[in-house]
Amino acid sequence: MADKLPSEFDVIVIGTGLPESITAAACSRSGQNVLHLDSRSYYGGNWASFSFSGLLSWIKEYQEESDNGEEWTAWQELILETEEGIALRKKDQTIQHVEVICYASQDSDDHVEEIGAVQKNPASLISADLNHPPDSVDTASSDTSKLSEPSSEPETALVVPDVDMTLEKENCGSYTDCSQLALEPEKVENVPITEDVVDAPKKSGITYSQIVKEGRRFNIDLTSKLLYSRGLLIDLLIKSNVSRYAEFKNVTRILGYQEGSVLQVPCSRADVFNSKKLTMVEKRMLMKFLTFCLDYEQHPNEYKAYEESTFSEYLKTQKLTPILRHFVLHSIAMTSETSTSTLDGLRETKNFLQCLGRYGNTPFLFPLYGQGEIPQCFCRMCAVFGGTYCLNHAVQCLVVDKESGKCKAIIDHFGQRINAKYFIVEDSYLSEKTCSNVTYRQISRGVLITDRSILKTDSDQHISVLTVPPVEPGSAAVRVIELSSSTMTCMKGTYLIHLTCTSSKNTAREDLELVVQKLFTPYAEIELEKEELEKPGLLWALYFNMRDSSGINRDSYNDLPSNIYICSGPDYVLGNEYAVKQAKTVFQNFLPNEEFCPPPPNPEDIVFDGDSMQPDVLAPKLDTTEEIKVQKNTEEHAQE
Repeated sequence: MADKLPSEFDVIVIGTGLPESITAAACSRSGQNVLHLDSRSYYGGNWASFSFSGLLSWIKEYQEESDNGEEWTAWQELILETEEGIALRKKDQTIQHVEVICYASQDSDDHVEEIGAVQKNPASLISADLNHPPDSVDTASSDTSKLSEPSSEPETALVVPDVDMTLEKENCGSYTDCSQLALEPEKVENVPITEDVVDAPKKSGITYSQIVKEGRRFNIDLTSKLLYSRGLLIDLLIKSNVSRYAEFKNVTRILGYQEGSVLQVPCSRADVFNSKKLTMVEKRMLMKFLTFCLDYEQHPNEYKAYEESTFSEYLKTQKLTPILRHFVLHSIAMTSETSTSTLDGLRETKNFLQCLGRYGNTPFLFPLYGQGEIPQCFCRMCAVFGGTYCLNHAVQCLVVDKESGKCKAIIDHFGQRINAKYFIVEDSYLSEKTCSNVTYRQISRGVLITDRSILKTDSDQHISVLTVPPVEPGSAAVRVIELSSSTMTCMKGTYLIHLTCTSSKNTAREDLELVVQKLFTPYAEIELEKEELEKPGLLWALYFNMRDSSGINRDSYNDLPSNIYICSGPDYVLGNEYAVKQAKTVFQNFLPNEEFCPPPPNPEDIVFDGDSMQPDVLAPKLDTTEEIKVQKNTEEHAQE
């Protein structure tokens, strides 16, 4: 048995998804003693990113028959007469209907391995060093720029300096042998990849073994999201200075799908007037409407009569041509044709337009190495301020005091009782009994590897987002995010495609297959034709359903004590606003007088009290600059 954890904490967080990680960081930053646990062997839960071999291990785990019906019994002997236990799940049940299809040619060598693969549980390949993930080649740090908001900030804005590394090492919390954790870069070895630069494979010769060999160049997200440049998550990353642990890249293209063709949607003023798809009259009409959307609240007479109508119906009254209505509805507002109200549509359009131009020509940013980096960044912040981390550490039950009705402790899989004041639990850990009155939605996800972009271009630096309208009655619109190798999420010569929609059929494959057939051609067919077809070649595909637990009223859960707070998994929405709001709400429920993720102190404002190495912050004078590191989208970087 591993060394025991301390038996007393202020806050215990179970699950390392985005909302739990933000909350843990906020608690640790405000001086709470935090224990952060996850029964999985990797960070992020359903927000995680995997190398290709790590994803194959994840797939195997969910395709295998599970014994989750078997319940723990050992903890019952540890419960006192004045207590009762709330059992937690032994295995996550939020992922279903996992299907994998390989279209690339199979090699005769069945024992091919990743170059530089770490010889341990592949599912643990998620990085512990957040700046330099071991699953990826660090070629992104050489060409970066800090882009700041030019308007309200003074010219010589003060940049919040990094926390002194001596303090960071001394104050990273205590680590136990019970997990392979965690946020301690000195113990993590980056296994070198044989070649730092790999030539793009020939279009006619991409094989499955090549994908496996270069598997560490893939960072494949379980959830597919983008960051709005003026969204809550970007603001939080900047305010807390957590942005220094990550690097971002601009989304370069907003695409539309109309009449069987993919085309680029103009969204900025420059794009509109440079577009060859629109007539001069259409350009003026579009600019006039978008200008109105920026301050639509000031002109209620323009939309008040249509508040009860759908946004699609409202657009028809605005003298917009069919192609303009299509662009606004599906590619700018990104809303439903049948269910989005006029006010919601105007609100989403305004949000899109307000985010333009802050860091690039589109409203969106994408984190290098994948969305799974973001929860890890907040975990690092928590550890820097004293949080204790354990992966591979399951919790059997929550212990509730019968007299007070409050949770007082957990019992882990070693049988150790750990006490705390507050408990934050990811929804997927709750038992079927606790969630018997909860109705969940489902998300259909697809992950594809292709040989070319869905819209041909001379550059291989593009990141594109496309919304495909419903292809048949009753189905949902499908969001497509295409990532190039410049995002450090796939190997050179390939593209990583994420498809997401709300579930309307039995399986994700049934929901997404028609869209996949419209946009891609199975790779074997391209090889047979011996020539390039118009559509990109599809090399490999993964489909799965993910449970959406967002927006559930706390009262829906059975008999939860008031000091247990529930965090949901990923939702369908493109941004991360709900996760940030949820984390802030949970934090303020039990620490209402504390600031949520304040800026870190300046090193000169930290006073060390004897040998305890605990910082005493004396009114730090800080100006938070609106800065994050954004990777340039340049052809020069692609050649490096």
